[in-house]
Amino acid sequence: MAAADDSQWLQRLLAGEQQAFRQLVSTYQGAMLAVAYAIVGSRHADEVVQDAWLSVVRNLRGFEGRSSLKTWLLTITANAAKTRLKHNRREVLLDDLPSPHGTVDDERFASDGHWLLGPFAWHQDTPEALLTEQELRECLERTLLSLPQLQSSVLVLRERQGLELEQICNLLDISLSNARVLVHRARLKVFATVEHFEETGEC
Repeated sequence: MAAADDSQWLQRLLAGEQQAFRQLVSTYQGAMLAVAYAIVGSRHADEVVQDAWLSVVRNLRGFEGRSSLKTWLLTITANAAKTRLKHNRREVLLDDLPSPHGTVDDERFASDGHWLLGPFAWHQDTPEALLTEQELRECLERTLLSLPQLQSSVLVLRERQGLELEQICNLLDISLSNARVLVHRARLKVFATVEHFEETGEC
């Protein structure tokens, strides 16, 4: 969101416009949950996000626009999650569980993580293909849920929320090399799921 949009949104929020607050929640709730989940895990993520929203409401007038509204919200969420952990900072682990379909070769992908050559039957728009697309989407969601929590969160923040790796590192207190490994491993598992689905029609 552009700074001008942030400014307009802020004015609506400060004026007490309920619709603006509902839009804010629907726009950023997913990203805030991903940050909370990465830091405290699934058990406390919802509580952390609730704490973060309370903090947002209390501190809205103090928002100075030095960062984007999204960055400010995610920083508040990260701080709320770290507070919940108190001084027991979780250890970032690179260990992860094997994918149910194994993995795929790095050579299949460009440096940005995209396919060099897409799976077969990738661009179809028949009714059957659209049904298959829905099944694939559900399969990918299950794969995402099966990833270790930090891997899942880093992938969501990078791919769905569009955050740069440096931003993710700052929010989650992880190194850039760690973030790269996490997103790379997560992408490989997702790609393996796609290939398996394309070849077998099953998740």
